Amino acid sequence: MPKVDLPTGVKIHYTEIGEGPELVMIHGLTGNLAVWHLKIVPLLWDRFHILTYDLRGHGYSSMPESGYTVDQMCADLLALLDELKIKRPFLVGHSFGADIALYFAHRHPDRVSDVVAVEAALPAMIFARASNDWEGWDYWSEVLERSGFPVPADRRTDVDFLLRASLEVPKKWGPLAGLPRNSKAILRLIETTSIAEDSQEVGSLTLESVGDIVTPVHLIYSDGSAFLGTERYLAEHLPNVESILLPATEWGHFGPLEQPEMVAEAILSCLDPSETAP
Repeated sequence: MPKVDLPTGVKIHYTEIGEGPELVMIHGLTGNLAVWHLKIVPLLWDRFHILTYDLRGHGYSSMPESGYTVDQMCADLLALLDELKIKRPFLVGHSFGADIALYFAHRHPDRVSDVVAVEAALPAMIFARASNDWEGWDYWSEVLERSGFPVPADRRTDVDFLLRASLEVPKKWGPLAGLPRNSKAILRLIETTSIAEDSQEVGSLTLESVGDIVTPVHLIYSDGSAFLGTERYLAEHLPNVESILLPATEWGHFGPLEQPEMVAEAILSCLDPSETAP
């Protein structure tokens, strides 16, 4: 179980596999590196040397009380790349991991070749999600109800309630599909750290600065995703961007788990291994 001790004292758990240009894959909040290994990594490891890692507070990485802003996650990623002597990789991120990849391209354009952002949300778009009319509230509630967890009308926009209810839904993907979740680690993350507040901090990538990202960015969203508003803003304001819309899925936001083959195919269509530095 390899780990890197970052200068901040945080220990980051990681794995490396495959041959070829460097590709770093970044999971989302409450996930871990296994998200990529269930299906996607085996579809890519003959083309890339793949680094996956657990964000601080997740998986087998250490869980400090604070430091969960996207900017701090970028600092963790930069330190990890320095420790592993990875110069200029491709970055693929899902959800919060896609946000990290975009922030990283904004802050360190010389250290990334291309970004593939799968279902990026962006803290700077929080104003849209703060509205009671945001389509994501209905979407989240409907999915929970289909899974047997009714959502009272007065809890429809209660993130804490919805998140805790989601942790009660049995696992839906992988070899343990249908079994109960072990939610202790996620509850400890939510209850004992500043992640809830930190993850919403806008930080260095404001809406106005999105246009400063010069790195090629490839957006991947599912049709019907609750985050298509973010996709539209990024597609309109990034100077070097392409957008791929995948078919709708039951959960809508979890393409790497719901339709991994299509996500892997999209990644391969976006990235040219000859672009990376030796």
